[in-house]
Amino acid sequence: MRQIHSKQESKVEDINLTPLIDVVFILLIFFLVTSSFTKESGIDVDRPTAKSAVREEQGSMIIAVSKDGEVWIDNNKIELNAVRSHVEREHAQNPEGTIIILADQNSRTGTTVEVLDQVRLAGVTNVSIAASNEQ
Repeated sequence: MRQIHSKQESKVEDINLTPLIDVVFILLIFFLVTSSFTKESGIDVDRPTAKSAVREEQGSMIIAVSKDGEVWIDNNKIELNAVRSHVEREHAQNPEGTIIILADQNSRTGTTVEVLDQVRLAGVTNVSIAASNEQ
């Protein structure tokens, strides 16, 4: 007995991947749009404790002062006299944003005050100094 196969019967059905790829791209866009990015200063700081410390969810910029007096913004060590220009740039992009100064408890108070002064000279009035809540 002889079998006759047509071209249509011998062709393996292909899976159409276009809808699957579309769904993957839509999910990727969804996660990118809905994700929140946290800002970090770039160094670990031993924050001082305070009984009156209140948790602030997020600032638009975090400025860290290390125990050695180094100033860090966005994982970059900067000079003290450059703080004002960085803050002015961020304030222009987000006028309602807050600045958080994250100073090590062993850092010089004078360095922290100078950073605070540069932030205020840049026109930002909503400034917080980070502290851990005393338990």
